[in-house]
Amino acid sequence: MIYFDNAATTFPKPAAVQAASAEAFTRYGANPGRSGHPMSIDTATRVYEAREKAAAFLGAEQPEDAAFTLNCTHAVNIALKGLLCQGDHVILSDLEHNAVLRPLHALYERGIISYSIAETFSDPGATVRSFSRLIRPETRLIAATHASNVFGLRLPIKELGELCRQRDILFLVDAAQTAGVVPIDARATGIDFLCAAGHKGLYGPSGTGLLITPLGSLLETITEGGTGSHSAEYSQPRDMPDRLESGTVNTMGILGLGAGIEWVSKITPQKIYAHEMKVATHVFERLKRIKGVILYTPDFGPGSHMPVVAFNLEGKSSEEVTSRLGDMGFALRGGLHCAPLAHQKMGTLSQGAARISVGVFNTEQEADSLCDAVKKLAG
Repeated sequence: MIYFDNAATTFPKPAAVQAASAEAFTRYGANPGRSGHPMSIDTATRVYEAREKAAAFLGAEQPEDAAFTLNCTHAVNIALKGLLCQGDHVILSDLEHNAVLRPLHALYERGIISYSIAETFSDPGATVRSFSRLIRPETRLIAATHASNVFGLRLPIKELGELCRQRDILFLVDAAQTAGVVPIDARATGIDFLCAAGHKGLYGPSGTGLLITPLGSLLETITEGGTGSHSAEYSQPRDMPDRLESGTVNTMGILGLGAGIEWVSKITPQKIYAHEMKVATHVFERLKRIKGVILYTPDFGPGSHMPVVAFNLEGKSSEEVTSRLGDMGFALRGGLHCAPLAHQKMGTLSQGAARISVGVFNTEQEADSLCDAVKKLAG
């Protein structure tokens, strides 16, 4: 199977990630921070080292500002539901994943918040003006994906961060598709809540994610419980990261994630992005020449896009296309990709889209094989 579904989760995982997770089963199996014996202390040390790597890699002010989560969606929910109060207004983009849309809509349905959807454009300035026009006196937060998981379109995060600072608005970024693939510095970019998937561009195991925030102690909690600290108190600790990490953490996943971050750091996101975009651009240019292929962006290239190409074939559903390609040995995803706003924007809400998402291990030769298969299906 040739794997082109890296926007869902990266595969294969680097050998260093596999080794770190496996080592946790044999050497670091104790509960970190819950006991005083040597194995527990050693395990807690390794978890903290992974926290330090995550904090440094994503631009946290200090390691304690990096909380481990189950995934990016979990991080988004912690931030949104811990922050937003009665009467708050939120602005999100028209490319958002359900990870952002559904928690906000749930809060809206409960009568807690209101939200507006900003139209995005290929021109960064036009996108920023679109967000700016929707700001109200009660606007508390701008929540924006760093890049669309379906169409690969990137948002001007730096400029949106500047807008938030100018208007005294908090800023949440869903970096599920970008963390590890492009450089991110949360502090320098003015991101108050950076939500990242551990299992995608950071090449960690499934069931891992991160919430990077200097404001964690101010969030109301959606989960309370044991933290190994302040155990005589009935209330959840305010200290980070304990406040957001109740219960036993995913040691095996976290140690694998730490190894993934170290592995990505050595290659550098810049080199990873350049390689992945080279392969994805090759795919885009070849698909443009196949009769019956429908593409959804007029151009494709570094800077404005991530290595994700969405397409359809005339007369065929996206699920049929990806199923047929699966039979031919290629792993892609079809359908709505948990992003109805993006599909509505691009006119694919009824049909969905077949998605090719490139990872660091993909090659141009694999891309050619895939395009040959698409050409055969388009026949």
